[in-house]
Amino acid sequence: MRITVLVENTTKEEKLGAEHGLSLYIETAGKRILFDMGQSTLFEKNAKVLGIDLSQVDFAVLSHGHYDHGGGLGRFLELNRKAPVYLSEYGFGDHYHGKIKYIGLDQKLRKEKQIHLIGDKIEITEGIWLYPALNDLQIPISSGGLMRKNQDLFLEEDFRHEQYLLIEEKGKKILFSGCSHRGILNIVSQFQPQILIGGFHFSKWEPDQGLEEIAGQLAKYATRYYTCHCTGITQYQFMKKRMKNLSYLSVGDSLEI
Repeated sequence: MRITVLVENTTKEEKLGAEHGLSLYIETAGKRILFDMGQSTLFEKNAKVLGIDLSQVDFAVLSHGHYDHGGGLGRFLELNRKAPVYLSEYGFGDHYHGKIKYIGLDQKLRKEKQIHLIGDKIEITEGIWLYPALNDLQIPISSGGLMRKNQDLFLEEDFRHEQYLLIEEKGKKILFSGCSHRGILNIVSQFQPQILIGGFHFSKWEPDQGLEEIAGQLAKYATRYYTCHCTGITQYQFMKKRMKNLSYLSVGDSLEI
């Protein structure tokens, strides 16, 4: 398996752009998968520089319904007219930051024929699974100021639109989680993968005892973590000192598993 980072908050190469968002290109078992699409068309531009043909993607997954992961959805549907795109049945919900800023997906895309709305666990192809947002939250989560709108009523976001991609290959479980809004500890506890790739949503956290405790708990699992995006650089550096099994992925990085 090879994972290439098309979009992330940071880049190490001048020829590759960065933005607040995430997009990963996955090659595994003869399948080409696009996991998230950033917030703009940058994923396409970086893919061209890296020699990746997005028109040949077999299927795509949106980890959740926020603009920084699905802002490039419309462009992907123009580039690739055959690949199904899997997202939660709640993915096109009205997602907001506070009560003013809309941070959801382009609602006009909901009826595109390639869109597949998922309400339960499915096996896309042999050894590749999609799981809906966790229901059993052993550790409570915070909305972090994010909200969802139900008609005219604003409610605290519960991130029911989140989903996770699990690939089983050569006896290993590799889990992809876009932002881990439902709690990284909850997610690791349920899946206990050998490898976890994605954001931890700690960028607003202070690097203090609370983050130290979480790092300590994550370090106890036999999981190799590759984090990015919403984890935050300062927070990553703080956790890295306490976790030998943690690395960071930037735009252009290519990971062989």
